[in-house]
This record gives sequence, structure tokens and C-alpha cells, in this order.
Amino acid sequence: MEHDEPTSVSDLFWAVARRLRHTSRATLAPWDVTPSQLRALGVLMRHGSARPGALAKHLGIAPRSATEVVDALEERGLVRRETDPDDRRATLVVVTDQGRELGRAVRQARAAEADRVFAGLGEHDRAELRRLLRKLVSTNPCPDTD
Repeated sequence: MEHDEPTSVSDLFWAVARRLRHTSRATLAPWDVTPSQLRALGVLMRHGSARPGALAKHLGIAPRSATEVVDALEERGLVRRETDPDDRRATLVVVTDQGRELGRAVRQARAAEADRVFAGLGEHDRAELRRLLRKLVSTNPCPDTD
């Protein structure tokens, strides 16, 4: 079976995205963390503690799915639930020190992997790609960019 080389901008973009997804799965394997768990951890690390419903909304997933993600992270000691000081009936999800360590380690590993993926590009090409991607992101906002 012959494979056609992607030629359209869209096809080329998705080919790179697939490669990044594949390398990301391999990069995450040593930590036994799912992409959903990592996204949730990243959101909490960037934005601070959040109620589970707010986290679900930020991630663009159903509240039940967010609860499952938080349960898995809590079971591993990466987050903990605390009473919201502004509303004692509500719960906040807070990243633990162990969660921050894992988040930093994964971020470093992913950055190194991305450097390998983009190694064929010189600094000028990387700068141009960053500029173009930023332009796309800013002109076509997506509700779940975290």
C-alpha cells in the first residue's frame, strides 16, 4: 500500500501533531500519567487551586470526568482536596509538592522531546514557526487551550 506524502497545510499540521502525540505518550510512560491527568495538573499549576466543576469547565470535560481525573491524581498523592475557605460547603483541588515535582519533570522531558522533533529546523525557522502558530492561536481562540 502506498502512502501519499501530506501536501496541504492542514495535512502537514496534523502529521506533525500526530508525531508530537506519539512522542508525548512515550515521554509520559515512565510517570504512568495520562494526558488528561497531566492537563488537569498543568491547569492547577498555572492557575492555582480550583473547584472540581471549574476545573472541568476549564478542561472542556464533563464534571464526572473531572472527578475521575482528580480521584486518580489524589490517589497518587499529586493533588489533594481541601475545604474552600470562601464556602465551607465547597471543595478545592490543590496540587501537592509531589504533583509539582512530577509536573516539572514531565514538562522538562516533553521540552527535550519537542527539541528532538524540531531539531531539523534552524533557529530562524523555529522563530518563524512560533510566530505563525501564535498568530493562529490568537486569531482562532479555542475554549480549552490548557
